[in-house]
Amino acid sequence: MGRFLRPLLRGTTYTRLLHLWVPVLVVSVWMYIDPRRPWVPLLLLIPVGLIPAVRRGEGVQAHLLLTPGEPDAGFSVAPATAWRDRLRTVLWLEVRMALGAVVAVGCVWLPILAFELAATAWGRVPDDIPGLAGVASKGWSALLVPLPLLALYGLVVGLGELVTVLARRLLGPSAAERLAALEERTEQLLERNRIARELHDSIGHALTVAVVQAGAARAAGDPAFTDRALDAIEETGRAALEDLERVLGILRESEQPVSTRPTLTHADRLLESARASGAKVDAELSGPVDAVPGPVSREGYRILQEALTNVLRHAGSVPVRVRIDVADDSLALEVRNPLTADIRGPGRGSGLRGIRERAALLGGHAHTGPHEGDWQVRAELPLR
Repeated sequence: MGRFLRPLLRGTTYTRLLHLWVPVLVVSVWMYIDPRRPWVPLLLLIPVGLIPAVRRGEGVQAHLLLTPGEPDAGFSVAPATAWRDRLRTVLWLEVRMALGAVVAVGCVWLPILAFELAATAWGRVPDDIPGLAGVASKGWSALLVPLPLLALYGLVVGLGELVTVLARRLLGPSAAERLAALEERTEQLLERNRIARELHDSIGHALTVAVVQAGAARAAGDPAFTDRALDAIEETGRAALEDLERVLGILRESEQPVSTRPTLTHADRLLESARASGAKVDAELSGPVDAVPGPVSREGYRILQEALTNVLRHAGSVPVRVRIDVADDSLALEVRNPLTADIRGPGRGSGLRGIRERAALLGGHAHTGPHEGDWQVRAELPLR
């Protein structure tokens, strides 16, 4: 019994009833103007539904009254952009008014019928409702009192559910709107992944340099070397703070331009940081690095940063060969160092996965793993 009465305790039941009653107000006004043509309001809804902004208004109403409190009710809240969406809006308006008329009639006459049946049980013979006089004469009208109330319950609850289902179908997003929402969601996920890689590469590089420099300074026991190590830690930390502030700025304001992100023209900063950490870096740059397109240059910088970070983290002070070759249609970036037992194998580690993801997003490819006795990170990125 409690489950049966539960819909009557939900506010949604009554907001849906209100949503169905609203169109009936228009019909009620028209009935005072011309009661002989009750179908005229249905015709007037056709040009109204063709107005693009009406779809937005109906979507907002449906969300507030049919599914209150639901974060994603599945209704379109944008103006109609295609004729198919306009025709769906017209059909929705017609269906809404028809169901509203049924609910309005039922909510008026079903309670009256229940009252009259109860009155006949006390001997009152109604003259305004045909057929009840015969029921009253039989003396069992009291048994029929629950029937109109059950019908009213089914009408209010059932049509509320029905209108919600129809609203989701007729006011739901079109294929173009679903595609636009999917693209927006994809862009958001890509942006989050990019920010995660930015933080991983930048902060990971700075912490790796700091750890390596501090350990080397402690082992050396040389005040001059310690001063140089502290200078390197300070410079790397300052650069990491700048990167962190920039990434946090992107999170605070999504429209911030990405032109402030470091590019391959700033590769010297990475190379000097690696040298200061004890790595013997042999760098060779060929081709117009400053002419590399911005997105490729920025991602190339991060790939180089992560590759050098892995060298310092897993191999330490070893010889490193860096090759950056800019051709007419591609950028080739290679970092090699002697293979040690501490270096991870291919396919493990979020940094190595990030390198491959960066290359793939730009239409290129990257290899990370052992190669001819060395550990190699090689990325080839198209420039067009």
